[in-house]
Amino acid sequence: MSIPTATYRIQFRNGMTFDRAAALVPYLQQLGISHLYASPIFTATQGSTHGYDVTDANEIDPQIGGRAGFDRLAAALQQAGIGLVLDIVPNHMAASLENAWWHDVIEHGEASQYARYFDIDWSRKLTLPFLGDEFERVLEQGDLSVKASATSGKPVLAYYDSEYPLTPASWQGRESEVLALRDPAAIAQLHARQPWQLTSWRTARSNLSYRRFFEITGLVGVRVEDPAVFADSHRLILELVHAGIVDGLRVDHVDGLADPLGYLQQLRQAAGEHCYITVEKILAEGEQLPEEWPISGTTGYEFIAALSHALIDDSQIDMLHLAYEAITGQRNDVATGLRAARELMVDRNFAGEFARLLGIATRVAQQEHRHVGEAELHVALRELLIAFPVYRTYGQPAGMPLAGEELLLQVLEQVKHSASPAALSFLQALLLGAVTEEAERDATEFRTRFQQLTGPLMAKAVEDTLFFRNHVALAINEVGAEPLPHAFSLSHFHEEMQTRLTHQPDALSTTSTHDTKRGEDARARLYTLSEAPALWAENVTRWRQLNQSCLDTSDGEPAPEPAVEWMLYQALAGVWPATLQPDDTQALAALCERFIPFVEKALREAKLRTDWADNNEPYEKAVLSYARHLLAADNRAFLDDFSHALQPFIRAGLVNSLTQTVIKLTAPGVPDIYQGCEALDFSLVDPDNRREPDFAQLTQQLDTASAPDFTCQQDWLSGRLKQQIIARVLHLRRDHPQLFRFGDYQPLSVTGEHPEKVVAFARQDSDSALLVIAPRLIFSDAQWGHTLVALNESLAHRQYRNVLNGETYTIADSIALENASYSAPLILISS
Repeated sequence: MSIPTATYRIQFRNGMTFDRAAALVPYLQQLGISHLYASPIFTATQGSTHGYDVTDANEIDPQIGGRAGFDRLAAALQQAGIGLVLDIVPNHMAASLENAWWHDVIEHGEASQYARYFDIDWSRKLTLPFLGDEFERVLEQGDLSVKASATSGKPVLAYYDSEYPLTPASWQGRESEVLALRDPAAIAQLHARQPWQLTSWRTARSNLSYRRFFEITGLVGVRVEDPAVFADSHRLILELVHAGIVDGLRVDHVDGLADPLGYLQQLRQAAGEHCYITVEKILAEGEQLPEEWPISGTTGYEFIAALSHALIDDSQIDMLHLAYEAITGQRNDVATGLRAARELMVDRNFAGEFARLLGIATRVAQQEHRHVGEAELHVALRELLIAFPVYRTYGQPAGMPLAGEELLLQVLEQVKHSASPAALSFLQALLLGAVTEEAERDATEFRTRFQQLTGPLMAKAVEDTLFFRNHVALAINEVGAEPLPHAFSLSHFHEEMQTRLTHQPDALSTTSTHDTKRGEDARARLYTLSEAPALWAENVTRWRQLNQSCLDTSDGEPAPEPAVEWMLYQALAGVWPATLQPDDTQALAALCERFIPFVEKALREAKLRTDWADNNEPYEKAVLSYARHLLAADNRAFLDDFSHALQPFIRAGLVNSLTQTVIKLTAPGVPDIYQGCEALDFSLVDPDNRREPDFAQLTQQLDTASAPDFTCQQDWLSGRLKQQIIARVLHLRRDHPQLFRFGDYQPLSVTGEHPEKVVAFARQDSDSALLVIAPRLIFSDAQWGHTLVALNESLAHRQYRNVLNGETYTIADSIALENASYSAPLILISS
């Protein structure tokens, strides 16, 4: 198996093509990248900005260069000795008329050869919730018509640019008559004869006949657990793997599949043992991947969560919580907020999925003559889903693994006082397969759909609701992070790294992705708020006063409210470019253009005073106006104050940035560089984090010949310093792959004046030893002083080379840091 030493994620589309990526290969080679990690490359909907809305899994998208362009990129990579990892999407496809399989299903209904390719409930009509209003109203307004398809010439029901194919039985033999229909009643009758029904997009939450990806109606679940569907949807993927063009696969949203283990076993068998496979999987605190999964690990969100333990000041973060509560005038009860978010998801956003589960459970209860009614089951199932602490369990038709069974029993025990014992007992039997043979088929479907629902509920409740409501420390609100307040400690970080080495040493270690809530350097900067909570609170209080005249109180309460003001200032602090001057009107305008869409998204994701489905336009307008004022060129009093007050946070954040980078490069796991993040990345949530970086600038400023200069402020501010360190260490990884893959992870003992300001560890195998010493928590006291890092016998009395500047030292049994620069990490290699 070709295990990467470092991956580099490229986001195709939005101007990035295969030929443009091929032109970057020399730069990636110089940076020290072993594998290019490509976003989905298969044909997606016209104008797709991400590629996860696949319309043809067996065609390389012509929009980004097609097969010819892909082959040119593959050839350039192979010539440079760089491998290729593809992001694949087995869980869903686009529910789009551009998707030939989906189009055929609409036209032929359950008789389509692809009817079983998609996860559709064929006990009723296929719902197509793509109308802007109710069907009757759309019909009355004349927005529906019958015409000949522009492509096939067959009769279709047209709604603006969408042409829904009519099932042949409804028009064959009377084509001219059908095409002549203009009467709304006749069109309605024709619509009624279809195997599908057009409905308003608003009905998708409660009335959808197919499984969707999270809440996205335009993405339909694929039944990849069916061997025929697997084979048909993986033909090209496997062809590329077997040809040696593709070295690895990244499996998108593995938890959405009916049977993740079964799928991964099938993929491993089909792709072969040589293929590097990782999965997008969110692990809760203390959760590990199932040992039987035949993969190398996850895409690394848990690594971000572990890093927060190394960079957050646990001794002061409670003060930040208290300051937030003082400004907002409300107690910040996160546990209550988490339950409220989960209740919203179960009761509203996933009401249809919940109703289907409840229907299956009720049917089985009747089959088994259980004395439990639908109302009791409703309460019990709701409580079980709300209390579920991880993304999912992994039961199969054969039963539930022991780990899943233990988890279910724990959750059932937790909710035993909130629901009927009889209902909970029945749900336990249903989930663990303890039912009669007659009910087994329904029980299997219930278990599958329950497991496919808990993940979306968790993700939407935590990542896309709670994290946009709880604003205390935005850096902690990250994909894969623990949502409830908890302790942060360096010892816990070291434990996580040792666990990582044991369980998934070949997993990706990421700090930014196309799905993270903010760029890695914004997060590194915002971690420093935990070191200076009182100063931050003073700043926010002063800024609120400076901008008080822009508050809108027309509906009786301020817009933005204090909690949102706190969020705005913190988000702005994270995204503020390190070199931005408050008198640079052009740069302020560019920043505002990025900041306003983020604010709108943050308000709607919070689902408090506005929402995606039900926009509160006056409220949104008021908050967006306030946000624009913050960056208005004539708001100089605030801008000058904000820029000046931010400087110590910027400085400490840049040190944090290097520390988290060095840890990622040297700790267990495969470092993943998201495009542009080899320099500084202060991005906001998508789509901002999917902008193309300035590759010309990155290429121009990369200098691998000279040593990083920690005294050059410009190198800090431009990201050149970070880029140089990455290049140096990645080349070291390529020279010592066994050390970084299998080397032991040893926390190093630190004593003296400031032991809390140092994160230190060693990697060691039989041939080499690596020492890593990096600063932390240096906001208020930027020095190490009389601090010592002790070395054990196997590490002591050796000659080491400084990886960053080439100097060599003979080290006895400790390293004194008093003469070392607090801002310069030490990376020492002995071999």
